[in-house]
Amino acid sequence: MVRNPLTREQLEAGARVGKLLREARAGRDLTEIARSAGISAETLRKIETGRLPTPAFGTVVGLCDALEISVHEVAEAWRVPPALRTAS
Repeated sequence: MVRNPLTREQLEAGARVGKLLREARAGRDLTEIARSAGISAETLRKIETGRLPTPAFGTVVGLCDALEISVHEVAEAWRVPPALRTAS
């Protein structure tokens, strides 16, 4: 099966998610967070920098648990660019 290339929107969404996760890590050790999430430090680095814009769902859940953030918060970052979000 051949995977279709990611769209510009998907790449931008991945970059938003990566930024959110990097900010949630807030200086905590990348290796420790990655280990806690069950992934390699290199995988976390790729997600945070947008080089891996569509991580597996289980990876996202593991990162949310390790960072103590909501999967819903990550989903919102994927869905809507910050400039288009309405204030709650």
